[in-house]
Amino acid sequence: MACSEGDLLFQQNKAGIGEGQDEKWYPGNWRFRIVVLRVGKENRAEESRLGLEPGDTFECTYGCPADFCPTSFIKIFPALEVVRCGGDLRSLGGTGLQEIEVLCPDGVVIFRLTGEALAPYAEGGTLEK
Repeated sequence: MACSEGDLLFQQNKAGIGEGQDEKWYPGNWRFRIVVLRVGKENRAEESRLGLEPGDTFECTYGCPADFCPTSFIKIFPALEVVRCGGDLRSLGGTGLQEIEVLCPDGVVIFRLTGEALAPYAEGGTLEK
C-alpha cells in the first residue's frame, strides 16, 4: 500500500524525524541547571555509573537532559514541578527559593538544582495574551 506525501510527513513527525521535531506545544517558562557537587566518598568519576564528575552541568526546560541519569531525574522532577507552580524549595530543605541539593537514588552523587524564570515570567508576566 502506497503512502501519500502527507501521510509520510505525518509518520516522520510522529516519530520525531524531519521537519517539526523540535516544535513544542508551548514555550517553556523555566530553565533548570543541574550541577554535580560530589561523587561518592572519594569524589571520583569511577564511583558514578555514568562517570559523572564534580562540576558537570546539565540544563533543561522540561524533559530529562541529554546524558543525564534518568533514575536521578525521577528524584529531581518533583522539585522542578514545585518551582514551575510557584512553590518554595526551602520548604523541602532547599538552600533558596529555587535551589535545592538532591542525593541520587544510589546515594552516590549530590546534585544542585537551580531554577531560572524565562520571559515572560522573568518580568512577572504570564503566557496569557
